[in-house]
Amino acid sequence: MNTKRLLFFAIAMTLFIPLLAQEITAEKRIYNTTRISGEAPKIDGLIDDEIWNAVEWSGDFTQREPSDGIAPSQETAFKILYDDDFLYILIRAYDTEPEKIVKRMSRRDGFDGDWVQVNIDSYFDKRTAFAFTASVSGVKGDAIVSNDGDRWDLTWDPIWYTKTSIDEEGWIAEMKIPFTQLRFSNHKENQVWGFQLNRRYFRNEERSHWAYFSKDKSGWVRHFGELHGIKNIKPKRQAEITPYIVAKQENFDEEPDNPFRDEGVNRNLGVGLDGKIGITNDFTLDFTINPDFGQVEADPSEVNLTAFETYFQEKRPFFIEGREITSYQLSGGGNSFSLDNLFYSRRIGRSPQYYPELNDNDYENRPANTTILGALKLTGKTEDGLSVGIIESLAAEEKSEIYDSETGNTRNVTVEPMTNYFVARVQKDLNDNNTIIGGMFTSTNRFIKDDHLNYLNSDAYTGGVDFTQFFKDKKYYLTLKYAMSHIQGDTTAMIAQQESSRRYFQRPDNNYTTFDSLRTSLTGHAGTIQAGRQGSSKLRWMTWITYRSPQYETNDGGFLHHSDAIFQVFWAGYRFSEPFSIFRTMSINFDQWSGWDFGFNNNFYGTNLSLWMEFKNHWSLGGGTNLSGGNTSNTLLRGGPSIKTPGNYNYWVNVGSDGRKKLQVYGNTGTNFGFENSSKSSWYGIDLVYRPFDALRISLMPDYSVSNRELQYVTTEEYNGEDRYVFAQIDQITTDLTVRIDYTITPELTIQYYGSPFITAVDYSDPKYITNPNADNFEDRYSTDMSFTSEDYVNDYDFNFRQFRSNLVARWEYRPGSLIYLVWTQSKTGDVATGDFSFVDDFDALFNIHPYNVFLVKLSFRIAN
Repeated sequence: MNTKRLLFFAIAMTLFIPLLAQEITAEKRIYNTTRISGEAPKIDGLIDDEIWNAVEWSGDFTQREPSDGIAPSQETAFKILYDDDFLYILIRAYDTEPEKIVKRMSRRDGFDGDWVQVNIDSYFDKRTAFAFTASVSGVKGDAIVSNDGDRWDLTWDPIWYTKTSIDEEGWIAEMKIPFTQLRFSNHKENQVWGFQLNRRYFRNEERSHWAYFSKDKSGWVRHFGELHGIKNIKPKRQAEITPYIVAKQENFDEEPDNPFRDEGVNRNLGVGLDGKIGITNDFTLDFTINPDFGQVEADPSEVNLTAFETYFQEKRPFFIEGREITSYQLSGGGNSFSLDNLFYSRRIGRSPQYYPELNDNDYENRPANTTILGALKLTGKTEDGLSVGIIESLAAEEKSEIYDSETGNTRNVTVEPMTNYFVARVQKDLNDNNTIIGGMFTSTNRFIKDDHLNYLNSDAYTGGVDFTQFFKDKKYYLTLKYAMSHIQGDTTAMIAQQESSRRYFQRPDNNYTTFDSLRTSLTGHAGTIQAGRQGSSKLRWMTWITYRSPQYETNDGGFLHHSDAIFQVFWAGYRFSEPFSIFRTMSINFDQWSGWDFGFNNNFYGTNLSLWMEFKNHWSLGGGTNLSGGNTSNTLLRGGPSIKTPGNYNYWVNVGSDGRKKLQVYGNTGTNFGFENSSKSSWYGIDLVYRPFDALRISLMPDYSVSNRELQYVTTEEYNGEDRYVFAQIDQITTDLTVRIDYTITPELTIQYYGSPFITAVDYSDPKYITNPNADNFEDRYSTDMSFTSEDYVNDYDFNFRQFRSNLVARWEYRPGSLIYLVWTQSKTGDVATGDFSFVDDFDALFNIHPYNVFLVKLSFRIAN
């Protein structure tokens, strides 16, 4: 071969080999299964069924974490079979040191220790998948994956079967997945499904994949391999009902003069029904009649000194399963705006909103929550990419029973009207899943029959549309959202809405909205434009601008922190995804933000820089700092004029030990400094997690914070025909301890304990009132001359609040989908007007409060086709 030919060959190979390599990398892996012709394999975690020899092993996994694209430390292989009703999967997880396999136990979806995970895109839409995880200890995990891996709904608990075992070659997992739990086409003789199998090798915190794709690529489901060979199967419609019975006893402090609490005990027996019916192969109808959520953990304690509602997470199983399809989050960002959603399921079954006026001799028997008479939920996705979610629920009218001890008369007062809630959400995948369009509609309709409830909206409607377009292999995206709201009711209700902390139309310097006492309706709108670079690439960024018009209102069926807002954000992050030097991974993040009201007044602006790193010894270290400029608050004076507030800066640091060890320690601390000595706060937290053995996990999480604020709103007084906005300095100390004990006897039998004492002491001092809210200097905005009032704004407002909440739950799944719960819930709540924090005295006083105990037994029995 002469020199010219050799040079031509070298150039050709130089150009061709990378193209060939790229083609090989992009090629889909395929597994060919076969139908079982004889007896199905027994699911026992062993490889002793002859039928498994009907198919070949597949392996050659590739590591993705921590190092991308190299061979894994341990090999993995699998086989797949099927029959008319089930998919069978056998997984061999090789381990050269089987005695070191980590067999940690947990409740379902615990994802602890070594595990393997199967992902099945039976829709074959390259966007949605069903995930089934088996840990080496036999614990199940399952999830519905949507938005090409952006969302994992762990609340999905299908019926499927798995067994595991350990031998001299490593460990084995067998799975049996009913076709009733999957969704697939009814019109194809030969099925082609997306398929992925992942393994977690816990000792190295290593992840390996069968269908490998680089960490730099965005998405998840669209990179799956393919499962071929499934022929002539028909979708199985799921049908199951689960009746249950609940026996409950409440014990509380006796009150001899109170006819509702004179015996110190209350007992009741309840029944209900849950059900799940496959309307078609694509759509499932869930329903519940007279639901009971007595096993659900209580909300965390808090003292809210702001004018805004606290957002609490949903914990009730019926409402959290499949919630992604009924969610319409207007914007993200980890701030108050990120909570805004057209649907907030905690509205259904909420605490009654009306509080009757009581005389000194009145005793009230008040319902803690409104009764949910029933609820329906229809969810699913069609073969051509149409996702649908519908919820319909009816909550009962609730009455307080009030006894007058002087006259002996009893009266009933309605504290919450009967209310109907409706939610509908649709999304459609187009253009090979590169375009997504959607819409949502909600309605809340109250049947108000009492004049004293006219301050509630009688009807509330919201609607929204959304559009997402992906570019360049989904690395980049553009999202547009637009929503509208309409509420109507009595003028009393509309006055309450206009004067709400969410908008304060009555502000004297508000020159861009109009307060109208004759309104009977309010219509508003909101929207978001967001663009960014996503995925696991090293450089990611995101920017958005979102707004809420002053009239926008969604709190009847959704959640809105506040309206009258325009919010702009830019975020960029760089991730070192490959191990280097002493680091396993590292990320650097930068944020910038600004906000305005609809008068285009700049309310706030700021920036943030943060760093997080994990070392090769699996310890982690993170920290960051925020810098916020001077703010203009439209809400601090609670209906008064806007006021300038100083900016602030803060820093925080967190450190964590090796999460693979039996004892894990995580610590965090930070301090916030307000400019012009306007405020200072510090916080400290430690999380201790200890596993004395695989079945037991104990965690202790103490927190302590101390804060000082020069301006804390107290009240508004009228003096000589003008409003005076009274503030005080407050010093607040808060401490709490969260204790969790999880004992997993078997994957089906668990005991969990949650306990949390909470104490806060608030001391008011240095009362003052606002004189010039827009003065240049902070101290010129108020006066400490309180001679105009005789009120004691110091001693009259000091308080110590003490609360203890706990749950002890024993859960036994005695047959698939059928459960027995034994529950003990205890709460203690008290307060005193001191404001002086004493760790010993406060905790002693807390545990001397007479407890409120609830003992509950719940038995359910699943009946399925």
